[in-house]
Amino acid sequence: ISLARFETSKFKITIIDAPGHRDFVKNMITGTSQADVAIMVIDAADGFEAGIATNGQTREHALLAYTLGVKQMIVACNKMDAPNVNYSQARYEEIKHETSMYLSKVGYDVESVSFIPISGWAGDNIAEASENMPWYDGPTLLEALDNTTPPVRHSEKPLRLPVQDVYKIGGIGTVPIGRIETGTMKPGMTVNFAPTPVKAEVKTVEVHHEQVKEASPGDNVGFSVKNVSVKQLRRGNVASDADDRPATGVSSFRAQVMVMNHPGEISDGYCPVIDCHTAHVACSFEHIIDKIDRRTGEVLEEEPEFVVTGECCTVDCVPQRPFCVETYDEFPPLGRFAVRDLRQTVAVGIIKEVT
Repeated sequence: ISLARFETSKFKITIIDAPGHRDFVKNMITGTSQADVAIMVIDAADGFEAGIATNGQTREHALLAYTLGVKQMIVACNKMDAPNVNYSQARYEEIKHETSMYLSKVGYDVESVSFIPISGWAGDNIAEASENMPWYDGPTLLEALDNTTPPVRHSEKPLRLPVQDVYKIGGIGTVPIGRIETGTMKPGMTVNFAPTPVKAEVKTVEVHHEQVKEASPGDNVGFSVKNVSVKQLRRGNVASDADDRPATGVSSFRAQVMVMNHPGEISDGYCPVIDCHTAHVACSFEHIIDKIDRRTGEVLEEEPEFVVTGECCTVDCVPQRPFCVETYDEFPPLGRFAVRDLRQTVAVGIIKEVT
């Protein structure tokens, strides 16, 4: 995952470039779980049909973005300059129509999604309106970014920072990096790294290579810690303040799971990989408690034998190795997850209670 930053007239924006290929969905989830706005780039030249097909990546990415809490979407139809597209309005309308149908199925409010015909190669509609597409009168990509609303940041809650990577930097020592989801981080505080017993004092905190006295939710930070080796920490650990409701590993959790795309039946004992914040852990569905109506939440069937695509259920899950998650109500970013199996996202869910 690569990070880059730039400033518009209104915001400081960090771009998290997440991979598109299906073999890297895990990295795409790590990147997306840290985002506030999604820009979905669609290839208008020839990749669109494959992406929007039933098992295509465009669909999977839109679904994951929505599940991981990225509710603001901008769709960029790229390569409008390609010879076989030639800035065609008909092609743009076709892509907009197909994609809108799918995005509204996933849950997006399509009225608020900007569809922008662009050319990254020629620069059309990126920063300045394009003369090649007089039929388009919407915002440019930068204007669409300025029209987004920054989310509410929960700085009053206890600190939660899912670790994305851990580096060893000469002369500084061990430096975990990640995005602060809730709370604030300051040099001098003692943090623990759930689900491990490791505790450490924070020496310095940096945001984009500049030292700061305090970092807040939404910041991508690197922080150096004393007396901890790189081997003791890993992606998926959650840093929290040892003195303020520290995070802990869970032995099991109850979740509401929506099966999106599974070819067979899911029953007790199913053991897929669960991706939550930056962690990816195999968890077993110990017991499916009930089937529920996904819109109203009412119970349709107690103790079902199995669930299939399109159904929603309550499940008790047991992680196969230590795992730090929280309830969705208290810490939304640490309470939403995707369920992966068979090289695809088969279900999505939110955590109701932890034990």
